[in-house]
Amino acid sequence: MPTEEDRVDPADLIVKSKVKKLFAEADMRISQEVWNELGHQVTRSVKVAIRRAKANGRKTVKAQDV
Repeated sequence: MPTEEDRVDPADLIVKSKVKKLFAEADMRISQEVWNELGHQVTRSVKVAIRRAKANGRKTVKAQDV
């Protein structure tokens, strides 16, 4: 069972410099609250992919699971 120390902050899953570059290229600004939401979306996507792989009897997550 993961401890509090093992938990990943969802915002840590995002490479902020790369995302900031995408926003800058679109001449857009980004609010601070976006980082946490992006992290949550990545977390949800990863968990769904894991469930799909397990449901198909695999221990390897493939692109089709995402």
